[in-house]
Amino acid sequence: MLWVVPLAVAAVLCLVVVLDTVDKRIRLAVTRVALALFGDYVVTADDADRRQQQMRAAHIGVTHRVYAARTLLYSGIFGVVGSLLGIYLAAGLVSALSLTSEGIRASLPSTLGFLGNLAAVPSLDIGELFVLLLFASATVGTLLAAGSYYARWFYLDQLAVARASAIEATLPRTVAFVYALSRSGMSFPQILQTLVDNRQVYGASATEIGVAVRDMDTFGTDVITALQRLGRRTPSDGLEEFSENLASVLSSGRSLSDFLHAQYERYQEEAQAQQEQYLELLATFAEVYVTVLVAGPLFFITILIVIGLVLQDTLTFIRFISYLGIPLASAAFIVYIDSMANATRLHGDSRLSPRQSFTRSSFAADGGVRSATASERLNRRVLATYDRLRPVKRWLDDPMEMVLRHPLWSLTVTAPVGLAYVALQADLPGRTLPPLERFDLYKALDLIDDPLVHATILVLIVFSLAYEARKRRLRAMEMAIPDFLDRLASVNEAGLTVVQSVKRVSESDLGALTPEVRRAWRDIQWGADAERALLRMAHRTSSPTVIRAATLITNAMRATDDIAPVLRIAADEAQSSRRLRRERRNEMVTYLLVIYISFFVFIGIIAALTVSFLPAIEATQSVSTGAPSGIVSGGVFSGIGDVDTDAYRLLLYHTAVIQAVCSGLIAGQLGEGTVSDGAKHAAILLTIAHVSFLLM
Repeated sequence: MLWVVPLAVAAVLCLVVVLDTVDKRIRLAVTRVALALFGDYVVTADDADRRQQQMRAAHIGVTHRVYAARTLLYSGIFGVVGSLLGIYLAAGLVSALSLTSEGIRASLPSTLGFLGNLAAVPSLDIGELFVLLLFASATVGTLLAAGSYYARWFYLDQLAVARASAIEATLPRTVAFVYALSRSGMSFPQILQTLVDNRQVYGASATEIGVAVRDMDTFGTDVITALQRLGRRTPSDGLEEFSENLASVLSSGRSLSDFLHAQYERYQEEAQAQQEQYLELLATFAEVYVTVLVAGPLFFITILIVIGLVLQDTLTFIRFISYLGIPLASAAFIVYIDSMANATRLHGDSRLSPRQSFTRSSFAADGGVRSATASERLNRRVLATYDRLRPVKRWLDDPMEMVLRHPLWSLTVTAPVGLAYVALQADLPGRTLPPLERFDLYKALDLIDDPLVHATILVLIVFSLAYEARKRRLRAMEMAIPDFLDRLASVNEAGLTVVQSVKRVSESDLGALTPEVRRAWRDIQWGADAERALLRMAHRTSSPTVIRAATLITNAMRATDDIAPVLRIAADEAQSSRRLRRERRNEMVTYLLVIYISFFVFIGIIAALTVSFLPAIEATQSVSTGAPSGIVSGGVFSGIGDVDTDAYRLLLYHTAVIQAVCSGLIAGQLGEGTVSDGAKHAAILLTIAHVSFLLM
């Protein structure tokens, strides 16, 4: 049993690395060990400055000394694990290749017996075996150590790239927010602070600007120096240029409002260019999908079926393509589209609500730290428990409303119902599964495939109905936002206060937004201030456009009562976003049609194979079976009598079903922007595939 000890040591070391990611105490212990071993070295390393800049760009929440020391410790741990595994691999390889010349000659024909001396592996003495094990241990250990070291730093690079894309995507609306507040008369440092306070709404660019605000608030840095530092540390080229130009404008005394207006116009033009670039990218993706993931598998499946039915069984290869190849390739394609299009998509807005969470300060009035009393600790635990159970309470109070707000929650009902339906159908007479000792996976799939398709269609339809209802509701309200802001600006320009303006606008027709505006006015009538009423309205809608509009209005109200210029800017931005979204939706219908047409071609060829080719092979089987001996016994068609055509027919059905789901999800990704949009397309294509095979 001593041979298990090194393997157990390797398992314990790997367990420490895993627990380090989930347990704070183990993480602290690992950090202490890493600093004790490598803390002094990483500070004086030649690449320390470059690594620090890399960490600033990635926005890592630890110091360079801690991260670099932990990286070296991880590298050492994986080096030890790799060394131990290398010994086991070398020993297993030697054991597997310990072939003698006599054994090889016995397994070969007599005419090839001379290969025994050539292919035999000679036995190793203790010295040679030690050298082999040492070489394998050093090789595998070095590879794992170096791989883990560079992987940790490569991960930082990828984080920086992802943050740069997120900053670039949210920078236009951040500039619009800063420009709008500058028109309200608010001071520039206060504008930046307001932006950072609403970083949940304005995303990664506001979070990045928050670093400059922290420098000003915590370290007393002036605004120009803070912006210059921001430009040097940010991974986004767009934010770097904007911050440097902004620092130049502030230092030169030029008009800040004119500069922000020019930047605002520039980003509006760039949004149009980015959308055109994105649509061209989608056209390429659609062509690649049809060629690689529809025509390619169809070509291989057709060829393999012909070979399998005529020459040699190819069920294994077709099953690999159908059950693994198509789903995995489609999933990779969806992930790739999402990563490539992240920087240019229009619907990547934050879905976070604008609610602010206020907690009681733990500091006493004299500046000292005040310990919480026993009753306060109890109250905090009660409130924490209430916060955890609040979603459940809301679900029980109004399940339909919660499903419409969170469509994924529909799976909590439809998925168990679907599984119960499949289980009941599997127990019907004639569908009973075979005993475990005679269990056949493909026969089991043949018994439950139809109920499984029915359950999948049910789950997809319910989810798509809830998702589409929510999406159409949000879209209708977002379409009304420009009109709401324009009317609010018009009545405010006429001399009415903000409260009076909300009252006047609530009396007009704003489409889908009318009930929410009137409810906001009722909040004001019942004692809420206008700011709180508008924020509640934004929270109820959960629309990014409404949230941004409410955030801008409430912050402008704190600076001035004349918010008409701010509202005009917000209306122009909402109108521009609405126009771009409408143009994009019209263009993307083309890619949706491409996916549908390609799927119909796929189903047509599968149907031809099922209806025409397989019956012809079965007819040939019956002829060859009833023919006299010697007829149809040789040549190309000699193996037809042994072909299981039912297995091929079942596999074609499963391939069509899998392709329907994958094509539907990708149709939603390409045609409407998200995989969730593909649920309805997957339900439609799956229904078409199922009905088509029922009619065959």
